[in-house]
Amino acid sequence: MPPAEFRSYYGRPILKPPVWTWEIAAYLFTGGLAAGSSLLAAGAQLTGRPALRRAGRLTALAGVTASGVLLVMDLGRPERFHHMLRVAKPTSPMSVGTWILTAYGPAAGLAAVAEVAPLLPERGPLGLARRMLPPLGRAAGLAAAGIAPALGTYTAVLLSDTAVPSWHGAYPDLPLVFAGSALASGAGMGLIAVPPTQAGPARRLAVAGAGLELVGAHRVQTRLGLVAEPYRIGRAGRLLRAGRALTVVGVAGALLGARSRVVSAFSGAALLAASVATRFGIFHAGVASARDPRYTVLPQRERLQRRADEQDR
Repeated sequence: MPPAEFRSYYGRPILKPPVWTWEIAAYLFTGGLAAGSSLLAAGAQLTGRPALRRAGRLTALAGVTASGVLLVMDLGRPERFHHMLRVAKPTSPMSVGTWILTAYGPAAGLAAVAEVAPLLPERGPLGLARRMLPPLGRAAGLAAAGIAPALGTYTAVLLSDTAVPSWHGAYPDLPLVFAGSALASGAGMGLIAVPPTQAGPARRLAVAGAGLELVGAHRVQTRLGLVAEPYRIGRAGRLLRAGRALTVVGVAGALLGARSRVVSAFSGAALLAASVATRFGIFHAGVASARDPRYTVLPQRERLQRRADEQDR
């Protein structure tokens, strides 16, 4: 007899697919971009690279502002975000993420505002602000960088804490992918914004981030068995393949175009596009795995069979 083909009851999904829409997929990118940019800005601050520091701080503020807008759009009403701050629930990745974003936003904002200090008059009330903003900005920039690793990876925990098969099965490796993607996207903005002579830290960060991302993505696609399939097929597969190709192109351009502003900017754009494709690809892979009952039931049967075999030994 040929092996039976699995079908669910009336072909209906067993899990309810995620109700999140494109805003959350975009938020995965903007949050990572903000985190990577803050880390780059802090490194530039500590090594005396003002142009790179400025680019990182302004990008971080833009990223966290976009993240807030996207979250409010997904929630439907702005007050719902405020309601999340009524409690702190360490066992809830969504609650922890809300507090991370709330702590990170003011620090990133103050660091970015400090960049306008040289434009203020030297005397009067604004003169006091001119003198106070730089030290406050240095402290805020380091604070934002300290929170940035949590901001860049908590969304991976948020996804893998669900019952969605392709997200839940990848829980050991998704934070690695998200961390690498965040670093690479922050480095990409640095390569675009500053001259190549000042972009050395951005090039090194691009290599490190791309390495983490590619290693994590390889583990996701080779370790998960059946539930890795949504990462290779359909829209998610196309996006993730494009993301890997763009990452390689971006890193190659960052290393080979160290003296060319055009090549550096092109490689930075490739790294940003790679991060977008990776985040949307992971999002669509999870949605596809929830809609197909095979990815829920067959792995469960395999686990039950392995447990039965272990008990028989």
